Amino acid sequence: MFETAPLNPPDAIFGLMEEFKNDSNPDKINLTVGVYRDESGTTPVMKAVRQAEQILLDAAGTKGYLPIDGSADYNAAVGKLILGENTNAQIATAQTPGGTVSLRVAGELVKRVFNVDTIWMSNPTWANHPQIYTAAGLNLKKYEYLDDAGTGLGFDKVLASLAEAKAGEAILLHTVCHNPTGVDPTTEQWKELLTLVADKKLIPIFDFAYQGFGESLEADAFPIRHFIESGNDAIVCNSFSKNFGLYAERVGGISAIAHSADAANAMRSQIKSTIRTMYSNPPLHGGAIVQTILTDAELRATWEAELTEIRNRILDLRGKFVNKMQALAPDQDFGYINQQRGMFSYSGLRADQVARLKANHSIYALGSGRINIAGINSSNMDRLCEAIASVL
Repeated sequence: MFETAPLNPPDAIFGLMEEFKNDSNPDKINLTVGVYRDESGTTPVMKAVRQAEQILLDAAGTKGYLPIDGSADYNAAVGKLILGENTNAQIATAQTPGGTVSLRVAGELVKRVFNVDTIWMSNPTWANHPQIYTAAGLNLKKYEYLDDAGTGLGFDKVLASLAEAKAGEAILLHTVCHNPTGVDPTTEQWKELLTLVADKKLIPIFDFAYQGFGESLEADAFPIRHFIESGNDAIVCNSFSKNFGLYAERVGGISAIAHSADAANAMRSQIKSTIRTMYSNPPLHGGAIVQTILTDAELRATWEAELTEIRNRILDLRGKFVNKMQALAPDQDFGYINQQRGMFSYSGLRADQVARLKANHSIYALGSGRINIAGINSSNMDRLCEAIASVL
């Protein structure tokens, strides 16, 4: 009966990863998938994570089911990480298997509970966003995001696009370290954009996958906190894949932030009923790691220091890349890469240039020109920059 099933093309990113894996060039460079890599080219396990896992192992706890919305202590810690220690807002959080699932739960919620039929998302956006929300039954609309050069924010274009948005439609907002561009609004631009969202009565879904990768844990939460402090409600989808390095553990959360206990309790009930029909309850181990670290002062300090080190290393790589390219291609200004934040950068490379990098130099990037800065290290920096200079 499966003979009629059509063959789907491979995922754009994971398909490139497979090509990279099969490339026999010993000097190949992978700038595709969004995982952090250290100087040795590996994705490390954080010291705080190892210590937390040892604590959990020694405790030899149960492997019984978690509640539908996960551990209450985990959820409380997530809420404080998003909103800070001192907030009057009411927050209903549920643990999810990664950020992707939390985004899908959010789509199901707005469709079923609030009868939303349309969601706005930036153009460009993470490649999986459109698929997630199409699968949830929502129509997609795009707001233009980049400037004419394709490397900075075209804020006037953002506002012009969203002038067409209607009350009751949803909007997906990258809270920090925009994926795939690395281009974020300024503080003042965020204030103006969020005022527009509130005035138009749009339902915001904040994708918060990179807290701590931009400026700091606190500063990166500004858009959410400002929106909530202005008297608005919001849905926040967060992930701990990046800032805890727990990619394989699939740890995230969905939070409905309200301004009354009754509203928060109602949203918690809606989140739980949605989860029950999708995956019933979350896995234990990854969430227990995060909970252990966030609720232990010493482990949290270790984790925050490691996260700061990762953030600073990425900033340093950006600076070194820009300087090297300035020396090799003085007629081309790559300074915008220093203004972008997080692991990703819209490099300004065209699709044909990216294709030549792969064909001639075994350097893998997305056709959009998006590169993962964390795929660069001291051993491949020179070769990468020389190859880019050769295809400009």
